[in-house]
This record gives sequence, structure tokens and C-alpha cells, in this order.
Amino acid sequence: VDFSGRWVLRTDAEIEQRRLNEAIRRTDGVDSGPILQPADVRRDGYRGRRRDHGGLVHVFLEHGRQLRITQTASAIFISFDRAVVEEFRFGENRKVSVGPVVADRVSGWDGDAYVVETLDEKGMKLTERFDLVGNGDTLRRTIVLRARNHDSVTVVQAFDRVEPSS
Repeated sequence: VDFSGRWVLRTDAEIEQRRLNEAIRRTDGVDSGPILQPADVRRDGYRGRRRDHGGLVHVFLEHGRQLRITQTASAIFISFDRAVVEEFRFGENRKVSVGPVVADRVSGWDGDAYVVETLDEKGMKLTERFDLVGNGDTLRRTIVLRARNHDSVTVVQAFDRVEPSS
């Protein structure tokens, strides 16, 4: 499976941002203020506005209207709105950090889907699952945020292929 290419969010980016903010609020134990901002609005060293209490795994969640995915023999690189690039190494099992926030990350293939799981120090978990649907012109991104009490919220995003990789 090759996810390489340019992808555009099928739905309105602001609506998706609100859906993700609500999912984070419902799972992180904190109910205040805006959480995620589009990548091109990011202002601080933590890749956007973040909070320092409650579950913090959401600091590892990127959001964008446009994705550019490059896939190599050992990793997937996802550029969100040309502002932030995430690298997911196949079979990784490592510590990741954003500023002072540290989490454990594992990722790898589950059949034809690529799955990334990030667990913060407070027990909040972020799972991202990427797979192609239909004839391969739709990238589905399933985001699951799981609270410390194991309640979870799922957000599914669909991206349409703009162009395959060259």
C-alpha cells in the first residue's frame, strides 16, 4: 500500500477542527478554551496552543486541510498544510516529545492500514489509522482519542487524492 501523493480534506477544515476540539475536550478531562489551530496559525514552540493540565496526548495530533504524503521503504512523512511534517517510522517503538510533553509511540502496518498509537504519561491515548478506500482515491484517517477512564471518541476524516506522487 502506498499513500504517497497530495490529499485534500473532503469536508470543511473549520468543522473538522471543531470536531477534533470537542473530541479532545471529551477525553482529556479539561473543558476550556480552543485547543487545536490550523497549522498555518500556529504561534508557539509547541506547534499550536496547548494546555499544561489534563491529558496531553493531543499535542501530538496534527490537523490540516491539505496533506502531502511521502512514503519510503522505512517511513511515512505527512505534511499538514505545508507547515508541520510528521514522520512515522515503520515498526517504531519510541519516546516522542513536544516541548515538555513526552509520550510512548508505536506504529506499524495492520493489513493494508497504517496505525500510529501514542500514549501520554497520564494514560490518555491517541490512535491514528490511515487506509485507502474505494479505488484508492480516498484516504481515510480514523482518529480515536481515549481518556484515562477508557471512554473514547472517534473522528473519521476523508481526504480526496489531488495527485499521486511522482
